[in-house]
Amino acid sequence: MVANAKAFPWGAGILLLLATVTAAAAGAVISGGSADPWYAALHKPFLTPPDLLFALVWPILFVLMAAGAMLVLERAGSFERAISPLGLYYTMLAFNAGWSLAFFGLQDVSLALGILVALWLLIIAMMQDFWRYSHLAALLQLPYLTWISFAGYLNAFILFAN
Repeated sequence: MVANAKAFPWGAGILLLLATVTAAAAGAVISGGSADPWYAALHKPFLTPPDLLFALVWPILFVLMAAGAMLVLERAGSFERAISPLGLYYTMLAFNAGWSLAFFGLQDVSLALGILVALWLLIIAMMQDFWRYSHLAALLQLPYLTWISFAGYLNAFILFAN
């Protein structure tokens, strides 16, 4: 064992993973997809993916998000040394779940779009902070940023078409 090697902060890592799983689960529970009569009745854009694609993409995105955050935590050596990027990560998770609540739970498409814009900005800020610790951690967020950008198009279309 190397004398200068830092021990991974397992407690902070476990909390990070639990927060990620909680946000993912909240979104899955709240989002009914096509089974939700309200959502099924909405006029949606031609490019709306089938429910199966959402079910495949979201778990991958959450794994990439968590992997990036874990890389930052590992490089920092403690939550305290990475409070800015990890604080943004936790805030981003809250906004992620908040979008599902606004869109599906409250059926407030305009509020959901506002949350999505804030979420997009949070992801950009988080990626910038991640970059200082690990370029890979920041780059792992690109699929999520792309997906949220596409979600913005879907959300805006639904807002203006319904």
